[in-house]
Amino acid sequence: MGGSRPSPSPPPTIVYSPPPPPPPPPTPVPTQSVQTQAALNETSGAQMRLNMELGAQLDRTNAEFFAGQDIRRTQASGAEQRLIIGKTGEEERASRRVAGEEERKGIAATGVEYRLGLQTAGTEERQTQAQLLAGQERQIGLRGAEERLGIAATGSEMRQTQAQLLAGQERQIGLRGTEERAGIRETGSEARQTQAQLLAGQERQIGLTGQETRATERVRGEEQRAGIRETGSETRLTDLQQEMFRRYKEQRDYEQAQQQYRT
Repeated sequence: MGGSRPSPSPPPTIVYSPPPPPPPPPTPVPTQSVQTQAALNETSGAQMRLNMELGAQLDRTNAEFFAGQDIRRTQASGAEQRLIIGKTGEEERASRRVAGEEERKGIAATGVEYRLGLQTAGTEERQTQAQLLAGQERQIGLRGAEERLGIAATGSEMRQTQAQLLAGQERQIGLRGTEERAGIRETGSEARQTQAQLLAGQERQIGLTGQETRATERVRGEEQRAGIRETGSETRLTDLQQEMFRRYKEQRDYEQAQQQYRT
């Protein structure tokens, strides 16, 4: 007996606890942005709390069982958590997909509004340009009409000035002719009177010699020629002054017309 090995003890009897109840079906929630995420979080939290309560109850009931039962319970809890995590990931991906669709729709709507804004801005700008061009055309037309009126008024004033100047020159020429004729008549009268007095003196003074007579005639001729030269010089000076005044008037009127046209 001394060399015999002790008989092994019988294997322990393992008592399996009943399997945990299946998790409740997930609550369907609308998959729309924040409400969907909140519903998913609430469902996940409720499921996790239920699982934790069930696990605690199983722990209290099966505290006397072996480590294998604990391992199987832990494995069952891990599988359940993985299932919950998988469902949560699926719902999260669906939420992100819906959020992406909504974001793309928002971007598309923003693009449409932006294009409509550009179209409206282009229409308003074209209308503004058309109104500006129309106003400029009206201004150019009015400026041209005013310039034409100014040129017409300047021409009328120049013609009136020329007419007045010519009338004044004609009056001056007429007066000069009248004065010249009056001077000639006066000269003839004086000459005749002088001749009469000379003849009378000659008759009274028989003793005067022909030399004195020739000297008197020579002096008279010189004086007459000097008078004629003075009269011609004065006439030419007057004509020159009138011509200079006429040219000055024409130049001043031309400069005024050019200045008015530039204005």
